[in-house]
Amino acid sequence: MEKIDIEVSPKGNLELLSQREVTALTHGAQHDTLQDLFRRCSLAVLNTGNESDDAAAILDAYQDFSIEVTQRTRGLQLHIVNGPSTALVDGRMVEGIRQHLFAVLRDIVHLGSEIFDANRYDLSSSEGITSAVFQMLKHARVMAPGNRPNLVVCWGGHAISREEYDYTKEVGYQLGLRGLDICTGCGPGAMKGPMKGAAVGHAKQRVDVSRFIGLSEPGIIAAEPPNPMVNHLVVLPDIEKRLEAFVRLGHGIIVFPGGVGTAEEILYLMGVLLDKRNLDLQLPVIFTGPASAADYFREIDAFLRLLFGKDVEGKYEIITGDSGAVGELMSRALDRVRRDRQRSGDAYYFNWLMQIPEEHQQPFVATHERVADLRLCSTDDPGALAVGVRRAFSAIVSGNVKDAGIRAIRKLGPFKLQADGVLIDALDRLLQQFVVQGRMKLNGEYEPCYEVTPLDPS
Repeated sequence: MEKIDIEVSPKGNLELLSQREVTALTHGAQHDTLQDLFRRCSLAVLNTGNESDDAAAILDAYQDFSIEVTQRTRGLQLHIVNGPSTALVDGRMVEGIRQHLFAVLRDIVHLGSEIFDANRYDLSSSEGITSAVFQMLKHARVMAPGNRPNLVVCWGGHAISREEYDYTKEVGYQLGLRGLDICTGCGPGAMKGPMKGAAVGHAKQRVDVSRFIGLSEPGIIAAEPPNPMVNHLVVLPDIEKRLEAFVRLGHGIIVFPGGVGTAEEILYLMGVLLDKRNLDLQLPVIFTGPASAADYFREIDAFLRLLFGKDVEGKYEIITGDSGAVGELMSRALDRVRRDRQRSGDAYYFNWLMQIPEEHQQPFVATHERVADLRLCSTDDPGALAVGVRRAFSAIVSGNVKDAGIRAIRKLGPFKLQADGVLIDALDRLLQQFVVQGRMKLNGEYEPCYEVTPLDPS
């Protein structure tokens, strides 16, 4: 495994960072926390293209990796020691990787100097969290105030079959032909395919400016590093703010086949759409995959109906094996979104009027104690059930691919998910399907990081 040392300078606005912003990363009370975040996220970006989704293994392989920010009179510079050699071509850093690296720096510095400042944002309140998410997206310049609603969020797994990946490209192509931009979780698989397809569609339509937005967070970026199609990378502080950014920034959502991460996103979305305050919300949702994915979506649909009953009817469309129909339906639906935003006065570029349950916004750190406390019960209020099951899936994601989760599982064993008799069979069936279909890991045999156990009546 070849490693390299290199110094890299930015281009554009990052050369104008204030001394206060640089100090937040290099000195002061938050220095250690922010420097560790920056190191982890930077290693993930530099490691783009390597076939591993084990964050702990990646960090262990590069224990001697370091990246330091130095302030120069003509701007700042990054000094990288023992970084992945795959980030270079003929001795120069790949331009897309360099841009992603400085996007990470921009966002980590912004977190330290602005977002984590309690005097600016009350992150214990719903309004404060939403304002912080807006400010992060604004600072990253990914919102397009002059554009009509045309941004489609695409969710789906990083570990998918070749057939499913090719289908995501076909759907992306249909979206691109209609002038639609793409936002994904920025990683490989179903996050990369729609962007590749849309790029071809844009080229045919001579679209001058394509937006391929990737939203990530420090816990997941090592397992799902930014794919090369992403031209706007944003690193949010945690999964909850990342999910809020998706639904407030996007105008429509397409869900491809995936594993527990995709299921977590779906549960978050259902929690928003089923909130009575959002009954008039225009947010088209399409579940789609190749014809072979029909059984997969049948299982997802059955699981959602078990959790929420008839309330989920009309909240999403299921289309398999017809990428053209997906593009046509989404294009028509976005016209309705535009008319609705005109009527309501809501912004095209950020859905302020959407109401997100505060329980969905508060960060959930997946420890063994907190997972054991979830106690999933089918008779719970639909909103509480959506939050609880989403957090259960979030814990499994952590145990599968996140550094902290993987190390916790190694030390303490699997997470214990408690569920009542109705849910325990449904959860076990769905999760086993993900395992059998290879949706939990990119490579190697999957060893479950969870156990589903009967709910303790006490």
